[in-house]
Amino acid sequence: MNIGRGHIPGWSMRNGVVTTLIAFLLIGCGYHMEGGRGTFAPDVRTVFVDVFKNNTSEANADSIFRTAFNDEIVKNGHFKIASGPGEADAIFRGTVLSMQSSTLAYQTTNLSAENRITVVLRLSFEERASGKVLWEQETYTATGDYRVTAVGATEFSRREALTKMAKDAAERIYRLMLSDF
Repeated sequence: MNIGRGHIPGWSMRNGVVTTLIAFLLIGCGYHMEGGRGTFAPDVRTVFVDVFKNNTSEANADSIFRTAFNDEIVKNGHFKIASGPGEADAIFRGTVLSMQSSTLAYQTTNLSAENRITVVLRLSFEERASGKVLWEQETYTATGDYRVTAVGATEFSRREALTKMAKDAAERIYRLMLSDF
């Protein structure tokens, strides 16, 4: 028997037994990998993410959020994206209700050093044929922070923060929507 080089007698057998037991426990507890069909909207296979409405003065806010939600649906694979509303089992709709910027930190010159964008969204997921609302969130608030520097750089940082906020919001909303609440 070779015990050198870190070999412990029976270790591989014990390791295999432990792995098998963990697998059985996870299956027995109802654990499933994210992206599986689950019980949320079992008849919905294809989704169209409708053009978001924009009730703010922020140009392209609607496009930024629509793109983020579209990307999240594609990434998770729970649903397939339909190319148009007529081809979808369900339609995901959104409205950018409001967007505000506020100062988080000041420079020694009393100028803003860091700002926060706060966005409020209204979201719904509806069966296309019946119009039945499967899931709805009347007000969802998302925030994103960005540094204030030179004029052009600040606008770039703000747009980058808005895009990241949209991606984060899409991920959270997608999880919330599929959590069967």
